Amino acid sequence: MLVVAWLLSSVAHGAAEAKKFNVLFLMSDDLRPELGAYGVAGIRTPHIDALATQSIRFDRAYCQVPLCNPSRTSLLTGRYPTQTGVLDNRQWWGREHPDWITLPQWFREQGYVTMRVGKIFHGGIDDAEAWNEGGQPRRYPDDFAEGIDVAAGMPPGMTEPRVASERNPGSDRIVVLEGDGSSYGDYRHATRTIDFLRRHKDDDQPFFVACGFTNPHSPPRAPQASYDHYRAEDMTLPVDFAPRPTVPPGFPELAVVPGNRDLFMARDASEAEAREMIRAYWAATTFMDEQVGRVMQALDELGLRENTIVVFWGDHGYHLGEKGRWSKTYSLFEIATRVPLLISIPGSPANGTACARTVETVSLYRTLSELCGLPVPAGVEGASLVPLLEDPDAPWPHPAYSVVVYRDALGRSVRTERWRYTQWNEGERGEVLFDESADPHEMINLANNPQYAAQLGEMRNLLRDLPGRTR
Repeated sequence: MLVVAWLLSSVAHGAAEAKKFNVLFLMSDDLRPELGAYGVAGIRTPHIDALATQSIRFDRAYCQVPLCNPSRTSLLTGRYPTQTGVLDNRQWWGREHPDWITLPQWFREQGYVTMRVGKIFHGGIDDAEAWNEGGQPRRYPDDFAEGIDVAAGMPPGMTEPRVASERNPGSDRIVVLEGDGSSYGDYRHATRTIDFLRRHKDDDQPFFVACGFTNPHSPPRAPQASYDHYRAEDMTLPVDFAPRPTVPPGFPELAVVPGNRDLFMARDASEAEAREMIRAYWAATTFMDEQVGRVMQALDELGLRENTIVVFWGDHGYHLGEKGRWSKTYSLFEIATRVPLLISIPGSPANGTACARTVETVSLYRTLSELCGLPVPAGVEGASLVPLLEDPDAPWPHPAYSVVVYRDALGRSVRTERWRYTQWNEGERGEVLFDESADPHEMINLANNPQYAAQLGEMRNLLRDLPGRTR
């Protein structure tokens, strides 16, 4: 592609030594596209917004599973979850596929210095061999426990005021960090990343550094200054807000499973409490944004921006009261599967533009390899995004797939620019069809409407192209 040729030639002719581009991969946990750069009014995210002006912003980017470990595994192995077999937070991809090479391992084998900071793989399931620095011994399977707090628990200085009744302690927490939050994991992760950049800025070897921020993962955590930007009474509830998980009329039961996994797990959420929690989510996002700003400032000050590809990604979306959900788990709605994705290529004329094409984050393995002039290992899935990085309006025939497992049901979903179709156990347990252009909040299931029979058949056919297991 022209953009790859331009990247490689610009390095070869613009520097004394031809050195491959560095990669800075920034990740955020439980972050839906709730950012100023994505048109959300009122939220304070100036640093990510600034990065977006220097990036190609993908407006329809989708994760492959709305859950931390499976989503990250899919991106980092370049395979769909129906191929990895990883569909919950307790599985390790390498048990069934020991020959697969993860994205950071591939870059290390190609001569990159690699470093992990914060949560990249899921807590306790790292690929330690992939990193020159920062790898963790894998804790699976002997003493791995679901829900490891990747922020290293509650360090000294945290206070935990409750916005909800003590009838359900622990599921409705809002955490206020002491001082400026510098004792908390996300701040420390930014500091370690900056230290890595300083130590390696003059190396002959290119680097691949991945920095994973925890916020705004539940419970949302931020110093008081971040909360002070917002008032609970100014927070807007979603149009389909409900006090508890609620299946809309005409939807299959599995569309909205009972109970929440993150917040308001055992009781209803009142409107006042919901606004407080949305405020906390925004505050946690603002605090995370500040850490992104610290890293990007260092990248600029060290003179590394002109030779570094920067990716900013959220691992999955999140419900903030939509259809009564306060979680991401088991949801195949737009709000749980759509993620922010920014890719900044040094000097690219496409920086500062937006792409409305439907893309999958499984494609990042192939995309980053191609951008850095590396071959791609056999078996890696996903369509390279390079054509869209060159021309965000280029024709793009590829849909996006997402899956979940709930008890004995496998839900599979396919998204095109206009339509979303979801089925459970190949339709035996129900199906939904949404016209996203007319129904962006996904309120009307068209699957049983005979007027949409042809579109339903087309989407069923697209779903058959998803490789791997079907139930």
